[in-house]
Amino acid sequence: MRAAYIEKLGSPDVIQYGDVPPPSRGPREVIVDVAYSTVNHVDTFVRSGTYETRIPFPFVIGRDLVGTVAEAGPDVPGFREGDPVWCNSMGHDGRQGAAAERVAVDADRLYHLPVGADPVRSVAVLHPGATAYLALFTHGRLRAGESVVILGAAGNVGSAALVLAARAGARVVAVASAGDAERCRELGAAEVVDYRAADIPAMIRETLPNGADLHLDTSGGNDLETAVGLLARRGRAVLLAGAAARPVLPVGALYMADRSVRGFAISNATALELAEAADAVNGLLVDGALEPSAAEVVPLDRAAEAHRRLERGGVRGKLVLGVTP
Repeated sequence: MRAAYIEKLGSPDVIQYGDVPPPSRGPREVIVDVAYSTVNHVDTFVRSGTYETRIPFPFVIGRDLVGTVAEAGPDVPGFREGDPVWCNSMGHDGRQGAAAERVAVDADRLYHLPVGADPVRSVAVLHPGATAYLALFTHGRLRAGESVVILGAAGNVGSAALVLAARAGARVVAVASAGDAERCRELGAAEVVDYRAADIPAMIRETLPNGADLHLDTSGGNDLETAVGLLARRGRAVLLAGAAARPVLPVGALYMADRSVRGFAISNATALELAEAADAVNGLLVDGALEPSAAEVVPLDRAAEAHRRLERGGVRGKLVLGVTP
């Protein structure tokens, strides 16, 4: 079968496109014919070795997929041949990736795609949506009536977090460009602050005089002195981007107000946590509430080019790999 794969860690140049052996179904696995995969920043971290994980070479890259069940057995009730399905946790921890014509997926990491959901637009939001859910609720412990500040609120993860937080009854202050302000409000933001403003913290404090209950910086800047200073008593800051950042930790401001900073990577999520996030994502797919700002489909044989583009920056929305001819 055709796949995008690597035989060593490195730059996008190590990505190859060609034939690899098709997978065989193991216990509690489902064979899936892949229609679309995606390119995420975490995929570049795995490929380069920035994120250390078990990788069996040759290694198919890619985390997300939308496709149809090709083979299931009596040990995986609930899945039948032809079922539209999705997964967002391939390509790490010893599991082969999704950028191939056919993959074997653990049944507890595979979810049904809602009827009528567009496969391209769906695959573009699976990873951001699940990441946002886990950051907000599993690690951020966000509750109805609380407030949350989201930096990078117009991005893939940021916009998903905005939708999820607003729908959960939280007050959202979005930090984004002026050009994205209208979209952020449409997604549920109570206030939008221009990220180019001279004094962003002052504008946020004016909106939230008692501080924010939760702070998410999806842009990866991780200015903890500012973030912690914006938190309410017992407020939380969840770190989910910016692997190379080395911020100052304001210890006094943390412990004197019972504030906390917590790191989070979706790669560490349990199957149970991922399934909970999947339920939330599927609900938004059914409602049409979770939509990418853009989704560009590129052929699977251009996976290396897609990785280069993502690492250079400037990609708007999501790069989707078209797997099936």
